[in-house]
Amino acid sequence: MAMSDDTTNSLLTVGDYIRWAASSFEQAGLHYGHGTTNAIDEAAALVLGALKLPPDLHPAYFASRLTLAERKRLVAVITERIEQRRPVPYLLGEAWFCGLAFEVDERVLIPRSPLAELIEVGFAPWVDPESVQRVVDVGTGSGCIAVACALAFPQARVDALDIESAAVSLTAHNAARHGVAGQVYAQRSDLLEGLPEEPIIDLIVTNPPYVDARAMLALPPEYRHEPRNALAAGADGMDAMRRLLPQAARRLSTDGVLIGEVGHGAAALERAFPDLRITWVELEHGGAGVFVAEAAALRACFPEHTAETAN
Repeated sequence: MAMSDDTTNSLLTVGDYIRWAASSFEQAGLHYGHGTTNAIDEAAALVLGALKLPPDLHPAYFASRLTLAERKRLVAVITERIEQRRPVPYLLGEAWFCGLAFEVDERVLIPRSPLAELIEVGFAPWVDPESVQRVVDVGTGSGCIAVACALAFPQARVDALDIESAAVSLTAHNAARHGVAGQVYAQRSDLLEGLPEEPIIDLIVTNPPYVDARAMLALPPEYRHEPRNALAAGADGMDAMRRLLPQAARRLSTDGVLIGEVGHGAAALERAFPDLRITWVELEHGGAGVFVAEAAALRACFPEHTAETAN
């Protein structure tokens, strides 16, 4: 993407750069999906984020003139977005989830889970907020789900698990950033294997790898910047779930639930576990593949993995 000094000399305002970036993104045929769904929203997220302005900036400020240094900075990040296809959150080092900003980099998946909608309502009606004492976020990545759950259930301990040490470190940082470091326990674990058997768990939340082999081959360049092991889950995308669900059957309290996201893998989940009774969640704000599995249903499906569990 060729640019010259004419670019920074002719584009002067916040609105100029949003408009120009959106047009450039469309011309380049970029792919969206890391927090936005179209060129204009992507451009606004990048421009406002690079300028350290709030994502809900009042339109009156779009006419504000920028300094030469700011204009050069915007040209650089817009060029990088196009030429390297790096997602906006990686360019900014920050992503938003549940109205909170989280530090992110290429070591972790970019937060975008529709589980945010359920966290904001305390997972109602599947969870009694008063009874939740222990939450486990499996595959925590940046820690966005764990931190948001800690704020939603201030009385609960939240274990944030990830097999990658870098993700555990970033989760601890984000927990401290949002004032819940004493409530969120970030630790390395392969699914639930690294967690002590006691105490039992009231709520398991998970956005595990679920991309099947065929879909992995077709991923747009933007998604190839994300860690492969946070996306790929075998031929049908269910490798992680095949291990996690039996573990959850053994570890959940009597009234406990597992709430997970498998995205486009909903049909694959049903094929892999035809005897598991689950509820698919209808989401008001978009997204798909979010399900609820109660402890009783999990134990009925995996009786050979279930030990005696007490409240």
